[in-house]
Amino acid sequence: MTIKRIGVMTSGGDAPGMNACVRAVVRTAAYNGVEVLGIIQGYEGLIHGEVKELTTRDVGGIIQRGGTILQTARSQQFRTKQGQREAVREMNENGMDGIIVIGGDGSLKGARALAELGVPVMGVPASIDNDIFGSDMSIGVDTALNTIIDAIDKLRDTASSHNRAFIVETMGRDCGYLAQISGIISGAEMVLLPGAEINVESVAKVIEDSYMKGKNHAIIVVAEGAQYNATQLSQELKDLDVGFHTRVTILGHIQRGGGPTAFDRLLGTRLGIKSVEALLGGTTDMMVGLQGNKIALVPLTEVVSHTRNVADDYMELFKRVS
Repeated sequence: MTIKRIGVMTSGGDAPGMNACVRAVVRTAAYNGVEVLGIIQGYEGLIHGEVKELTTRDVGGIIQRGGTILQTARSQQFRTKQGQREAVREMNENGMDGIIVIGGDGSLKGARALAELGVPVMGVPASIDNDIFGSDMSIGVDTALNTIIDAIDKLRDTASSHNRAFIVETMGRDCGYLAQISGIISGAEMVLLPGAEINVESVAKVIEDSYMKGKNHAIIVVAEGAQYNATQLSQELKDLDVGFHTRVTILGHIQRGGGPTAFDRLLGTRLGIKSVEALLGGTTDMMVGLQGNKIALVPLTEVVSHTRNVADDYMELFKRVS
């Protein structure tokens, strides 16, 4: 099958570097004489035929922008077989010979559903959670980490000034990668991850030990999917004498925003180029991922049937330097 026109969408939670990927897709396709239709608001927009042609000029000046120019939305309708059939019908009506889906685990499951209906499809991992199997890093992770570190560095300044312990909550759902890595590189006293049993007394002891050692602050990083969120943990610690007064900071959606780092711009570009080249070469039902320093192709069936978890060796590293 000769591919003359492809669709590209960003789906699920936005991630810095998505625009860099869209830019690479459009320019690589144009280089190969292939038209690109940008799908507005993900699968929801695909179902309703919300598309626009993207030229190389349309994607000029977007590589440095956060968010996504194609916007994104979650679609309950696409979760149904009827919704998926409607999406394929709209693709056919708009002359799309294939599609590139840029997004997280739910988005890639949607890509897999399209592949099962016979659509030539390539997936690109983009999620600040870094929970996508088959890729060492997803688009947006590095930028989110830098945002978190900047916030913790600033919080440490005010914590030190007032002799306080700060409980900082990061995004990450069930994976906890952002909390794990930011805890290591920010010099936090403790990191609390999803799936790990949390003993409030042990948290209190870490904070108290910091106080007794003469430190003028303590930083506890909590992943949002941990047994206790930051607010709950603060309440549990309220009646315990730990030396420091505790304060809570929930970083929230600030972690999604901002211009992408150099790493995310390059990663988005490399993955975007490879996704188009693979699709034009006849490859389908695959995801492009970063493995080591190389871009690899991973079957979507493997991607959607596994979850990437935090690495135990990182926690051992944290224990040695905390």
